[in-house]
Amino acid sequence: MTPMFGPALRQPDQRSCGAACVVVAQILADGSAGRDDRRLAAAFGLQVLEAHRRLTGLGGITGRTQLPWPRALGTPPWAVAGALGAIHGVDYRSSLARWDRSDAFDRALTAAARHPVALYVGSPTLPRHVVLAVSAVEPGTDALRCYDPANGRLVTVTRQAFADATLRLGGWPMPWFVVAPR
Repeated sequence: MTPMFGPALRQPDQRSCGAACVVVAQILADGSAGRDDRRLAAAFGLQVLEAHRRLTGLGGITGRTQLPWPRALGTPPWAVAGALGAIHGVDYRSSLARWDRSDAFDRALTAAARHPVALYVGSPTLPRHVVLAVSAVEPGTDALRCYDPANGRLVTVTRQAFADATLRLGGWPMPWFVVAPR
């Protein structure tokens, strides 16, 4: 089952894409996905803003001490890794994808078969946006199904677009980090 992807699951501001991915990962893990629950959609923006506050704070979303981060800069990969790890009960780590994109796509594709994977994308000079790979498009394919918080929808990310840095995720083309289970 998948949550009611669409405008109701759009990130509430320009800086909370990482937090939106964490909230969607929690929705998927809770089994509340697939319900036509209007209250879930109405509360989504508030949940994301609270998650973003906690993900960038000293205590982190799990309560473990972490390096605080300016909210204006988005959500750091280590905070998303800690939150996804707490949700799924496995260790997540962040790995650089910027220069070894084909191997990074393989890591994301393999991991997404078991657990959601966060992908940081951006311009050629900076990471700017986070999406959540929720599965392969179909088993055995070279494409990921990703939740894009910029529009709240599921989008397809192909190996070719990832490797060629021609993505259009939130308008950004370049893969930067893969946050996946170890």
